Amino acid sequence: MTRFIHDQFSKDYLEELLKPYGKVQAPSRVAAEVREIDVLFTPIPTQTANLATLGILGKMAKTPAIFEPFRNPASIEEINDCISKLSEVKSAIQREAKRSKNKIPDSEIPQLWILTPTCSKSIISGFGGQLNLDWGEGVYFLPKHFRTVIVVIHQLAFTPETLWVRLLGRGRVQRQAIDELTALPANHPFQRVTLELLYSLQQNLSINQDIEVDDRELVMRLAPLYQQDRERARQEGLQQGEQQLILRLLNRRFGEIEISLIEQIKRLSIEQLEPLGEALLDFATVADLEVWLSQQQDTTHQ
Repeated sequence: MTRFIHDQFSKDYLEELLKPYGKVQAPSRVAAEVREIDVLFTPIPTQTANLATLGILGKMAKTPAIFEPFRNPASIEEINDCISKLSEVKSAIQREAKRSKNKIPDSEIPQLWILTPTCSKSIISGFGGQLNLDWGEGVYFLPKHFRTVIVVIHQLAFTPETLWVRLLGRGRVQRQAIDELTALPANHPFQRVTLELLYSLQQNLSINQDIEVDDRELVMRLAPLYQQDRERARQEGLQQGEQQLILRLLNRRFGEIEISLIEQIKRLSIEQLEPLGEALLDFATVADLEVWLSQQQDTTHQ
């Protein structure tokens, strides 16, 4: 169950980081049997220079790319499946080009980036993966015509360049990346949205009784960060900021909520918003929010 929670986080995370620079499809369907690519990205040519903000993730996104992130180490079968999906995408592009009588340059065929926390030497060598000095440790390029790269996240150097990829790691590597994320300036273009996605991940993991040790430690690492954010908003007297944070987290958790519920939340005082911020960690459905708001109204009318 938690694997799907992490899969959704990875897709949302990559989409949020990349959408200022191009077209993001997450997920994207391929072939008649309806298989899905996690993230298909096509850069806007005028925006590629700005991708430097994302370090090596931005470097990956300078040309059309398919991103397939894995929470657990990618197996031989899973890597083969990713390569198969790339082949189907390439065939679809070529068929379209043939119909329109255009020639598609290789630069318009997506590069496949398989993001895995760890990967054995035997799997890397079995696929012919080779390190590229321009990319550093952990980035293994398969033979040219595969158009595939296996990125072993836990082998990446702990540098600012690799931060946005290491946040998709697990255990110690991910927690270290979260510490680096919180140390970024508050006005960094991606710090706030990334923290909110992590808070949403925390909430979704929290409602599961049986989670792995890594996930339990992640929840514990994120909990104080969420409380610090709420406390900062409270101290600065930003009732509207507290409202916006809660509304964004609810939207990420449950999708778009009804206008009537949004209006009820906006009518809450700062003293009521604070316990709501704590209570929403335990909400499993929108109905839980409705019950909570109803209880607040009952208390007010007494």
